[in-house]
Amino acid sequence: MAENIKLLPKQRESNLELFRIITMILIIAHHYVVNSGLMTDEYIYSDLTSWRSMFLLLFGAWGKTGINCFMMITGYFMCKSQITLKKFVKLLAQIYFYKIIFYCIFLFTGYTPFSVSGFIKIILPVSSVEHNFTGCFLLFFLCIPFLNILIHNMNEKQHIKLIVLMGVIYIFFGTVPTLNVNMNYVSWFSVIYFIASYIRLYPKKFFENTKLWGILSLISIILSLSSVIVCSFANQKLGISVYPFSFVSDSNTFLAVSTGVTTFMFFKNMKIGHSNIINTISATTFGVLLIHANSDSMRKWLWQDFLDNTGMYNSEMLIIHAVGSVLIIFIICSLIDILRIRFIEKPFLNFWDKKFSEQ
Repeated sequence: MAENIKLLPKQRESNLELFRIITMILIIAHHYVVNSGLMTDEYIYSDLTSWRSMFLLLFGAWGKTGINCFMMITGYFMCKSQITLKKFVKLLAQIYFYKIIFYCIFLFTGYTPFSVSGFIKIILPVSSVEHNFTGCFLLFFLCIPFLNILIHNMNEKQHIKLIVLMGVIYIFFGTVPTLNVNMNYVSWFSVIYFIASYIRLYPKKFFENTKLWGILSLISIILSLSSVIVCSFANQKLGISVYPFSFVSDSNTFLAVSTGVTTFMFFKNMKIGHSNIINTISATTFGVLLIHANSDSMRKWLWQDFLDNTGMYNSEMLIIHAVGSVLIIFIICSLIDILRIRFIEKPFLNFWDKKFSEQ
């Protein structure tokens, strides 16, 4: 009788799915600040130590850290998974869907004039291999099978040596102010992939210590916040030309990496079981990114014209406006993507399964 019992598919735990949701909300908060015109002499830079500027700087400090969080999740799961044509087509179709939809909306409403360069950007799945997250992630996705060949044919010591080497090249040079490292996200995503895959492939007892990673997460977050405060005061009070986000300004800075890794480890060890609601919302996070950060036109319309972030800088409602805007954007974009998944993606994938067979 036991042979006739059909095993139910294992349900994915919701701890890292919750982490994915929180990370996307923090990325939207980052965009609220850096894509709105607030980072100018007229607003935040008019007085870096005012409560308004300080709130916005701390509120929007987590964008690059959030990228690391997302890639930690990707590396942790994909190092033991396979990239199939179906998965790639699903990702590509999602990207094109939102590119085309919003390009047409902005074009036909007259918000964005037609240009050959703009049209070419819509046709090409990737228009830049530098700091464009979506395009770089698409290219990185194609690299995963080859990265998996590498990590599965190394032993643990070689894996550690590779992480240390990449850490020196990217993180050390990316953190020390007098040094510099030029990179693109495709190569940086590979570095994060090596870290996340090591955690998955070589489990350690201390990897499972929730309290330890909670403390380390708190320390890293406090240091990140402190770096923004110190840099802001150094700039405003001491006249030192230093960017407020200097130590979290890019994904390969030490604090952005440490916060991404430690918070990932903390959430990985959380025991919250399976939640259909959390997992459903989590499945929309990439769609949320594709919608609200769709293009320069979207960024200008959303943050500058519609929400008028700069106009709220001197308002007593600034905090409510910032927090409310971020949460509402996440909710609306998530609902849009839920509808896309239900009425477009699922029928398309059903059609794919009927027409093509995957090995």
